[in-house]
Amino acid sequence: MINHAATLAVHADWSIDPRKRWMTMAHRHTTGWRIEAPCPVGDLPGWTAWLRHRADGGAVALGVDLPLGLPRAYARTRPEAGFPAFLAGLTPDSGFFTVAATLEAVSPATPFYPARGAKGMTRAAHAARLGFNAAYDLSRACDRATAQRPAGAPLFWTLGANQTGKAAITAWRDWLLPARAGANPPRLWPFEGRLHALLEPGAVVVAETYPAEALRQLGLRLSGSKRRQSDRAALAPALHACLATAAASATPGLHSAIEDGFGADAAGEDRFDSLLGLLCLLGVLEGRQPDHVPEDPWIRQWEGWVLGQQEEASGSFFEKKEPKKLL
Repeated sequence: MINHAATLAVHADWSIDPRKRWMTMAHRHTTGWRIEAPCPVGDLPGWTAWLRHRADGGAVALGVDLPLGLPRAYARTRPEAGFPAFLAGLTPDSGFFTVAATLEAVSPATPFYPARGAKGMTRAAHAARLGFNAAYDLSRACDRATAQRPAGAPLFWTLGANQTGKAAITAWRDWLLPARAGANPPRLWPFEGRLHALLEPGAVVVAETYPAEALRQLGLRLSGSKRRQSDRAALAPALHACLATAAASATPGLHSAIEDGFGADAAGEDRFDSLLGLLCLLGVLEGRQPDHVPEDPWIRQWEGWVLGQQEEASGSFFEKKEPKKLL
Protein backbone atom coordinates (compact mmCIF):
# COMPACT_ATOMS: atom_id res chain seq x y z
CA MET A 1 0.00 0.00 0.00
CA ILE A 2 1.41 3.39 -1.02
CA ASN A 3 1.58 6.06 1.70
CA HIS A 4 0.09 9.28 0.36
CA ALA A 5 1.09 11.49 3.30
CA ALA A 6 3.36 13.37 0.87
CA THR A 7 1.44 16.40 -0.32
CA LEU A 8 4.49 18.12 -1.80
CA ALA A 9 7.18 16.50 -3.94
CA VAL A 10 10.26 18.59 -4.75
CA HIS A 11 13.46 17.98 -6.63
CA ALA A 12 16.44 20.33 -6.49
CA ASP A 13 19.26 20.32 -9.00
CA TRP A 14 22.20 21.45 -6.87
CA SER A 15 25.19 23.67 -7.60
CA ILE A 16 27.73 25.70 -5.66
CA ASP A 17 26.44 28.67 -7.69
CA PRO A 18 23.01 29.79 -6.37
CA ARG A 19 22.11 30.98 -9.88
CA LYS A 20 22.25 27.35 -11.05
CA ARG A 21 20.41 25.89 -8.04
CA TRP A 22 16.87 25.16 -9.27
CA MET A 23 13.93 23.13 -7.99
CA THR A 24 10.69 21.82 -9.45
CA MET A 25 7.68 21.22 -7.19
CA ALA A 26 4.57 19.08 -7.50
CA HIS A 27 1.47 19.40 -5.30
CA ARG A 28 -0.75 16.37 -4.82
CA HIS A 29 -4.44 16.81 -5.56
CA THR A 30 -7.30 14.34 -5.60
CA THR A 31 -6.79 13.72 -9.31
CA GLY A 32 -3.00 13.53 -9.30
CA TRP A 33 0.00 15.84 -9.16
CA ARG A 34 0.18 19.42 -10.39
CA ILE A 35 3.73 20.40 -11.37
CA GLU A 36 4.96 23.97 -11.32
CA ALA A 37 7.65 25.56 -13.49
CA PRO A 38 11.19 25.33 -12.08
CA CYS A 39 12.18 28.10 -9.69
CA PRO A 40 15.36 29.04 -7.78
CA VAL A 41 15.99 27.23 -4.49
CA GLY A 42 16.64 30.58 -2.84
CA ASP A 43 17.45 31.11 0.83
CA LEU A 44 19.14 28.00 2.26
CA PRO A 45 18.69 28.70 6.02
CA GLY A 46 14.95 29.04 5.60
CA TRP A 47 14.46 26.49 2.82
CA THR A 48 13.28 23.51 4.90
CA ALA A 49 10.74 25.58 6.83
CA TRP A 50 9.49 27.15 3.57
CA LEU A 51 8.94 23.71 2.01
CA ARG A 52 7.14 22.49 5.11
CA HIS A 53 4.88 25.54 4.95
CA ARG A 54 4.11 24.85 1.27
CA ALA A 55 3.09 21.29 2.20
CA ASP A 56 0.42 22.68 4.56
CA GLY A 57 0.71 19.93 7.16
CA GLY A 58 1.53 17.09 4.80
CA ALA A 59 4.90 15.48 4.25
CA VAL A 60 7.53 16.82 1.86
CA ALA A 61 9.40 14.32 -0.32
CA LEU A 62 12.59 16.14 -1.32
CA GLY A 63 15.03 14.78 -3.88
CA VAL A 64 18.45 16.43 -4.15
CA ASP A 65 21.09 15.93 -6.82
CA LEU A 66 24.06 15.69 -4.48
CA PRO A 67 25.85 13.00 -2.44
CA LEU A 68 24.29 11.92 0.84
CA GLY A 69 26.69 9.49 2.48
CA LEU A 70 30.36 8.59 2.79
CA PRO A 71 32.48 5.93 1.04
CA ARG A 72 32.96 2.86 3.20
CA ALA A 73 36.74 3.10 3.10
CA TYR A 74 36.38 6.40 4.96
CA ALA A 75 33.55 5.14 7.18
CA ARG A 76 35.77 2.31 8.47
CA THR A 77 37.88 4.93 10.26
CA ARG A 78 34.93 6.56 12.01
CA PRO A 79 33.58 5.78 15.51
CA GLU A 80 29.97 6.75 14.74
CA ALA A 81 27.22 4.25 14.00
CA GLY A 82 26.36 5.77 10.61
CA PHE A 83 26.11 8.81 8.38
CA PRO A 84 23.40 10.70 10.37
CA ALA A 85 25.52 10.42 13.54
CA PHE A 86 28.57 11.58 11.59
CA LEU A 87 26.68 14.68 10.40
CA ALA A 88 25.58 15.39 13.96
CA GLY A 89 29.23 15.65 14.99
CA LEU A 90 30.05 18.32 12.39
CA THR A 91 29.60 22.07 12.60
CA PRO A 92 29.42 24.51 9.65
CA ASP A 93 32.88 25.86 10.53
CA SER A 94 34.42 22.38 10.74
CA GLY A 95 37.76 21.84 9.00
CA PHE A 96 36.13 18.87 7.30
CA PHE A 97 34.67 21.32 4.76
CA THR A 98 38.04 22.84 3.86
CA VAL A 99 39.24 21.77 0.41
CA ALA A 100 42.93 20.82 0.63
CA ALA A 101 45.15 22.97 -1.61
CA THR A 102 47.94 20.39 -1.74
CA LEU A 103 48.13 16.64 -1.45
CA GLU A 104 50.14 17.04 1.76
CA ALA A 105 47.18 18.88 3.31
CA VAL A 106 44.82 15.93 2.70
CA SER A 107 43.91 13.94 5.79
CA PRO A 108 40.86 12.18 7.23
CA ALA A 109 40.03 15.50 8.90
CA THR A 110 40.28 17.37 5.56
CA PRO A 111 39.44 14.77 2.88
CA PHE A 112 38.23 17.07 0.07
CA TYR A 113 40.81 17.69 -2.70
CA PRO A 114 42.02 19.55 -4.76
CA ALA A 115 41.31 23.25 -4.30
CA ARG A 116 42.74 23.89 -7.78
CA GLY A 117 44.29 21.98 -10.63
CA ALA A 118 47.99 21.12 -10.61
CA LYS A 119 50.22 18.99 -12.79
CA GLY A 120 50.44 15.35 -11.84
CA MET A 121 47.52 15.13 -9.40
CA THR A 122 45.62 11.85 -9.52
CA ARG A 123 42.77 10.21 -7.71
CA ALA A 124 45.08 7.32 -6.88
CA ALA A 125 47.40 9.66 -4.98
CA HIS A 126 44.41 11.24 -3.26
CA ALA A 127 43.16 7.81 -2.17
CA ALA A 128 46.59 6.77 -0.94
CA ARG A 129 46.88 9.94 1.11
CA LEU A 130 43.60 9.03 2.84
CA GLY A 131 44.92 5.55 3.57
CA PHE A 132 42.73 3.83 0.97
CA ASN A 133 43.94 0.86 -1.05
CA ALA A 134 43.08 2.25 -4.48
CA ALA A 135 41.26 5.07 -6.29
CA TYR A 136 38.00 3.10 -6.43
CA ASP A 137 37.82 3.34 -2.62
CA LEU A 138 36.96 7.02 -3.07
CA SER A 139 33.61 5.95 -4.54
CA ARG A 140 30.46 4.76 -2.86
CA ALA A 141 28.67 1.75 -4.34
CA CYS A 142 26.01 4.00 -5.90
CA ASP A 143 28.71 6.15 -7.55
CA ARG A 144 30.07 3.28 -9.60
CA ALA A 145 29.06 2.55 -13.18
CA THR A 146 26.29 0.07 -13.82
CA ALA A 147 25.36 -1.76 -17.00
CA GLN A 148 22.83 1.03 -17.60
CA ARG A 149 24.74 4.26 -16.89
CA PRO A 150 28.26 5.68 -16.41
CA ALA A 151 29.90 6.26 -13.06
CA GLY A 152 29.23 9.33 -10.96
CA ALA A 153 32.02 11.38 -9.43
CA PRO A 154 33.45 10.37 -6.03
CA LEU A 155 32.45 12.52 -3.07
CA PHE A 156 35.83 13.90 -1.95
CA TRP A 157 37.15 14.85 -5.42
CA THR A 158 36.53 18.53 -6.21
CA LEU A 159 38.08 19.08 -9.64
CA GLY A 160 36.41 19.11 -13.05
CA ALA A 161 32.94 19.62 -14.51
CA ASN A 162 31.73 16.24 -13.24
CA GLN A 163 32.81 16.71 -9.62
CA THR A 164 30.22 16.66 -6.83
CA GLY A 165 32.41 17.41 -3.82
CA LYS A 166 31.91 21.17 -3.76
CA ALA A 167 28.14 20.80 -4.15
CA ALA A 168 28.12 18.40 -1.18
CA ILE A 169 30.15 20.84 0.90
CA THR A 170 27.75 23.70 0.15
CA ALA A 171 24.64 21.64 0.82
CA TRP A 172 25.85 19.90 3.99
CA ARG A 173 27.45 22.98 5.54
CA ASP A 174 24.96 25.70 4.59
CA TRP A 175 21.66 23.82 4.59
CA LEU A 176 21.63 20.26 5.93
CA LEU A 177 23.63 20.74 9.14
CA PRO A 178 21.64 23.78 10.34
CA ALA A 179 18.36 22.09 9.37
CA ARG A 180 19.28 18.87 11.19
CA ALA A 181 20.24 20.87 14.29
CA GLY A 182 16.83 22.57 14.48
CA ALA A 183 13.42 21.43 15.62
CA ASN A 184 11.75 18.74 13.48
CA PRO A 185 14.90 18.02 11.42
CA PRO A 186 14.64 16.60 7.89
CA ARG A 187 14.83 12.82 7.74
CA LEU A 188 17.44 11.09 5.62
CA TRP A 189 16.61 8.22 3.28
CA PRO A 190 17.72 5.41 3.38
CA PHE A 191 19.67 5.81 6.64
CA GLU A 192 16.62 6.42 8.82
CA GLY A 193 14.09 4.16 7.11
CA ARG A 194 12.22 3.38 3.93
CA LEU A 195 10.81 6.32 2.00
CA HIS A 196 7.10 5.70 2.52
CA ALA A 197 7.54 4.93 6.21
CA LEU A 198 9.38 8.22 6.75
CA LEU A 199 6.70 10.28 5.01
CA GLU A 200 4.60 11.16 8.02
CA PRO A 201 2.55 14.39 8.12
CA GLY A 202 4.79 17.39 8.75
CA ALA A 203 8.01 15.53 7.87
CA VAL A 204 10.59 16.56 5.27
CA VAL A 205 12.29 13.47 3.85
CA VAL A 206 15.48 13.94 1.84
CA ALA A 207 16.69 11.42 -0.76
CA GLU A 208 19.65 11.48 -3.12
CA THR A 209 18.95 11.52 -6.85
CA TYR A 210 21.05 11.38 -10.00
CA PRO A 211 19.73 12.95 -13.26
CA ALA A 212 21.53 10.40 -15.46
CA GLU A 213 19.78 7.64 -13.52
CA ALA A 214 16.45 9.50 -13.71
CA LEU A 215 16.79 9.84 -17.50
CA ARG A 216 17.26 6.08 -17.77
CA GLN A 217 14.39 5.28 -15.39
CA LEU A 218 12.04 7.47 -17.43
CA GLY A 219 13.04 5.72 -20.66
CA LEU A 220 14.20 8.97 -22.25
CA ARG A 221 16.95 9.24 -24.84
CA LEU A 222 18.53 12.66 -25.29
CA SER A 223 20.01 13.23 -28.74
CA GLY A 224 22.90 15.65 -28.44
CA SER A 225 23.62 17.49 -25.22
CA LYS A 226 21.41 18.55 -22.32
CA ARG A 227 23.40 21.81 -22.35
CA ARG A 228 21.87 22.70 -25.72
CA GLN A 229 18.41 24.30 -25.65
CA SER A 230 17.30 22.80 -28.97
CA ASP A 231 18.19 19.28 -27.81
CA ARG A 232 16.19 19.76 -24.61
CA ALA A 233 13.25 21.15 -26.59
CA ALA A 234 13.29 18.09 -28.84
CA LEU A 235 12.36 16.00 -25.80
CA ALA A 236 9.13 17.97 -25.20
CA PRO A 237 6.74 15.28 -26.55
CA ALA A 238 8.48 12.59 -24.50
CA LEU A 239 8.39 14.73 -21.36
CA HIS A 240 4.67 15.39 -21.78
CA ALA A 241 4.17 11.62 -22.12
CA CYS A 242 6.11 11.11 -18.87
CA LEU A 243 3.81 13.58 -17.13
CA ALA A 244 0.78 11.64 -18.36
CA THR A 245 2.26 8.38 -17.07
CA ALA A 246 2.85 10.03 -13.70
CA ALA A 247 -0.79 11.19 -13.49
CA ALA A 248 0.64 14.70 -13.38
CA SER A 249 -0.42 17.90 -15.09
CA ALA A 250 1.74 20.88 -15.93
CA THR A 251 1.00 24.47 -15.02
CA PRO A 252 1.10 26.85 -18.00
CA GLY A 253 4.55 27.97 -16.86
CA LEU A 254 5.94 24.44 -16.87
CA HIS A 255 4.30 23.68 -20.24
CA SER A 256 6.01 26.71 -21.75
CA ALA A 257 9.35 25.78 -20.17
CA ILE A 258 9.21 22.26 -21.63
CA GLU A 259 8.31 23.52 -25.11
CA ASP A 260 11.05 26.16 -24.94
CA GLY A 261 13.75 23.72 -23.85
CA PHE A 262 13.98 25.40 -20.41
CA GLY A 263 15.55 28.60 -21.68
CA ALA A 264 18.67 29.69 -23.51
CA ASP A 265 20.75 30.70 -20.46
CA ALA A 266 23.33 28.54 -18.68
CA ALA A 267 20.76 27.44 -16.07
CA GLY A 268 18.55 25.78 -18.68
CA GLU A 269 20.16 22.38 -18.09
CA ASP A 270 19.60 22.78 -14.34
CA ARG A 271 15.90 23.50 -14.79
CA PHE A 272 15.71 20.47 -17.11
CA ASP A 273 17.43 18.23 -14.55
CA SER A 274 15.16 19.47 -11.77
CA LEU A 275 12.13 18.18 -13.69
CA LEU A 276 13.80 14.85 -14.52
CA GLY A 277 14.58 14.28 -10.86
CA LEU A 278 11.04 15.18 -9.82
CA LEU A 279 9.51 12.70 -12.29
CA CYS A 280 11.82 10.02 -10.88
CA LEU A 281 10.72 10.92 -7.35
CA LEU A 282 7.04 10.73 -8.33
CA GLY A 283 7.66 7.29 -9.82
CA VAL A 284 8.85 5.99 -6.45
CA LEU A 285 6.12 7.79 -4.50
CA GLU A 286 3.44 6.23 -6.71
CA GLY A 287 4.99 2.75 -6.75
CA ARG A 288 6.03 2.61 -10.40
CA GLN A 289 9.66 2.39 -9.27
CA PRO A 290 10.54 0.41 -6.12
CA ASP A 291 12.00 2.01 -3.02
CA HIS A 292 15.01 -0.24 -3.51
CA VAL A 293 18.07 -0.26 -1.25
CA PRO A 294 20.61 -3.13 -1.47
CA GLU A 295 20.88 -5.48 1.50
CA ASP A 296 24.33 -4.17 2.38
CA PRO A 297 24.86 -2.62 5.84
CA TRP A 298 27.54 -0.26 4.56
CA ILE A 299 25.06 1.18 2.06
CA ARG A 300 22.16 1.41 4.50
CA GLN A 301 24.16 2.99 7.30
CA TRP A 302 27.01 4.91 5.67
CA GLU A 303 27.07 5.19 1.88
CA GLY A 304 23.45 5.81 0.98
CA TRP A 305 21.82 5.05 -2.35
CA VAL A 306 20.29 6.76 -5.39
CA LEU A 307 16.50 6.88 -5.30
CA GLY A 308 14.90 4.51 -7.78
CA GLN A 309 18.16 2.80 -8.75
CA GLN A 310 17.88 -0.98 -8.91
CA GLU A 311 21.12 -1.99 -10.63
CA GLU A 312 24.23 -2.42 -8.54
CA ALA A 313 27.78 -1.69 -9.63
CA SER A 314 29.23 -3.81 -12.39
CA GLY A 315 32.12 -5.73 -10.87
CA SER A 316 32.67 -6.69 -7.24
CA PHE A 317 34.78 -4.04 -5.54
CA PHE A 318 33.30 -3.88 -2.06
CA GLU A 319 33.34 -6.12 0.97
CA LYS A 320 29.85 -7.17 1.96
CA LYS A 321 30.43 -8.22 5.58
CA GLU A 322 28.97 -6.27 8.46
CA PRO A 323 30.84 -3.16 9.64
CA LYS A 324 32.89 -4.20 12.66
CA LYS A 325 31.29 -1.59 14.91
CA LEU A 326 27.92 -3.32 14.40
CA LEU A 327 29.01 -6.86 15.21
